[in-house]
Amino acid sequence: MNKTEMIAAMAEAAGISKAEAAKAMNAALDGIAETLKNGGKVSIPGFGTFSVSHRPAREGRNPATGEKIKIAARNVVRFKAGKALAEKVN
Repeated sequence: MNKTEMIAAMAEAAGISKAEAAKAMNAALDGIAETLKNGGKVSIPGFGTFSVSHRPAREGRNPATGEKIKIAARNVVRFKAGKALAEKVN
């Protein structure tokens, strides 16, 4: 399911227009991104938890040439599924 399909499903389930569902989806995603950007954690009971983890700089290899390269440090988003979501999937 992509974002457009998710918006359509939200609109149908909530009985609202697709435009209103799109605004709600974008607001939720913006809120999650802003919280993570500021170093926070987003926990949605029954769904899961989004958090930011720091990945330190490391040395890698170019697969084409075998040459050593430096890979910069960066922050990555992590998601841990909640118990209810994991049970629905299994």
